[in-house]
Amino acid sequence: MADDPIFEPWRIAADDVGPAEPFSETDRAAVYRAIYTRRDVRNEFLPDDVPQDVLMRILDAAHHAPSVGFMQPWNFIVIRDKTVRGAVHEAFLRGAEAEERMLDPARRNHYRNLKLEGILRSPVNICVTCDRNRHGATGLGRTQQPDTDLLSAACAVQNLWLAARVEGVGVGWVSIMREEELRAILQIPDGVVVVAYLCTGFVDRAFRRPELEVKRWASRLPLETLVFEDQWGVRTASDGNS
Repeated sequence: MADDPIFEPWRIAADDVGPAEPFSETDRAAVYRAIYTRRDVRNEFLPDDVPQDVLMRILDAAHHAPSVGFMQPWNFIVIRDKTVRGAVHEAFLRGAEAEERMLDPARRNHYRNLKLEGILRSPVNICVTCDRNRHGATGLGRTQQPDTDLLSAACAVQNLWLAARVEGVGVGWVSIMREEELRAILQIPDGVVVVAYLCTGFVDRAFRRPELEVKRWASRLPLETLVFEDQWGVRTASDGNS
């Protein structure tokens, strides 16, 4: 009928939009504290399990990460089983041996003493994946930049990490293993890729600076060397290098 309402999905209701004022000074400080004190944890995990309600809060924060085209391409595989974690650990050891062989001989002993993972020490492992077929071949926002689904899943990892920090839960990212081995262990289907394998668990101590900086493997780059104006390589006038 002519007087029937027409469905117009682009129209929004008045209560769909609310204020977006800045956070209070206290809340703002808490957000920055979480960012600046987040650490990649390796060997400081406590044996206590992460309660399900805490874990789900952390995963819900990850699920609220920004994603291009609201594609939400992520899944989260929660791994507590010791046999499964043992298989992943074996894959890690093979990857670490291969990586060590690629290093300059002068750095190999330093590398061996970094203790780069907590797969068995942490009570919970989480594998964050990206389903590249969830919204078909493209999906909104992927036609010109097809890797935005992977980048969106990485945003979920960051949200997870910051939420974990707030809960007193440490996170360590393990990347030294072949994806093919990890896919086989976790039975990940075709079209779904591994974005991050994370060790998680409560911690009562953490490095004040990144562990790899403390152990002199690398240092934080000065921010002013990374910021350009308008074009690549053009620095601000205040730098004196424009």
